[in-house]
Amino acid sequence: MSDQVKATIKEVFEDIATALETGEMGRRIKIGLTINGSENGFEVMKEAARIIRNEHLFDLVLIGEKQDFTDDFEFYEATCEKDVTDKLDALIEDGTIQGAVTLHHPFPIGVSTVGRVIAPAFGKEIFIATTTGTTATVRNEAMVLNAINGIAAAKACGISHPTVGILNVDGANAVERALRQLFEKGYDINFAESARSDGGVILRGNDLIMGSADVVVCDTLTGNILMKLFGASQSGGNYETSGYGYGPSIGDGYDRVINIVSRASGAPVIANALRYCYQVAKGNVLEVAKKEYAEAKAAGLEEVRESLQPKATAVEEVKAPAKEVVTASLSGIDVLDLEEAVKALWKEGIYAESGMGCSGPVILVSDANEEKAKEVVKAAGFM
Repeated sequence: MSDQVKATIKEVFEDIATALETGEMGRRIKIGLTINGSENGFEVMKEAARIIRNEHLFDLVLIGEKQDFTDDFEFYEATCEKDVTDKLDALIEDGTIQGAVTLHHPFPIGVSTVGRVIAPAFGKEIFIATTTGTTATVRNEAMVLNAINGIAAAKACGISHPTVGILNVDGANAVERALRQLFEKGYDINFAESARSDGGVILRGNDLIMGSADVVVCDTLTGNILMKLFGASQSGGNYETSGYGYGPSIGDGYDRVINIVSRASGAPVIANALRYCYQVAKGNVLEVAKKEYAEAKAAGLEEVRESLQPKATAVEEVKAPAKEVVTASLSGIDVLDLEEAVKALWKEGIYAESGMGCSGPVILVSDANEEKAKEVVKAAGFM
């Protein structure tokens, strides 16, 4: 019997075994795990690998330095960081593995990862979009793309119509306007509602704790901090005990599933990250993301991205009108636009001041000018 025939027979029996075990025909998914570089040593990798092996959900492939446990798995030896990265990429490219979990990977601009944490109030899982990588060098543009990535990750995990909220950081209001523009032109976004009394799609810290949205959109640096706070808040900070890691790499046209964990991630998080990687690989996250980006582009994504680019403007000296008592407040203006919005009102003869309310930046005007001020600020594109 030839080696090719033997290999074919082996594949058939593997397919039958998979069907009996999962109820689905098809080759068992293989997920890679790089085991080098953890600040908690090889033991956390050994424990995570043992957890996954005992579940028999998918096949685990290890990449890294040879250890006392690596012979128990399909194993590819690699010592330095570059060799580990090269081996991981090669195994994905040749189809040996369908995804991988690693502590570091160089992503191109345009790609970022969607983390997944457990909101403590009700134990709900939420997706943090995004946590590592950079979808764009302009922050607000990146956050719009992060929303698309977060939706793709949630859908690949079986949430057919995820709710989307925007964390109350600089740029949040501009991002909301951009996403609503896409929605109005046909891109389906299921906007979340803050649990706070004033509602809205802009999320406060309380909403993170309560899990008010399936997908929380933020800039990547903020998302990275959130992952660390959610993951390691109960351990003293040097061992992440909770969550699913920093998530799969997603971007327009990106072609591989690589999930990131931290060098501080503990065995429970690494095991969850492997499950998350398996879930999005099985859910075909690359095709889901491709579809999401196509639909967003059909709704004018490129025009939205262009509108969010910084524009060089001449400095115009605008004098404030006579001071008035200001007791009415206009909200929904991004902090980065606040002073320009105030000047827009001054140009129309309306006295205004900038301020900061408990839910974010506000413009203060007189009660008599409140409605007219709203019209001016909206017409100028700041609300």
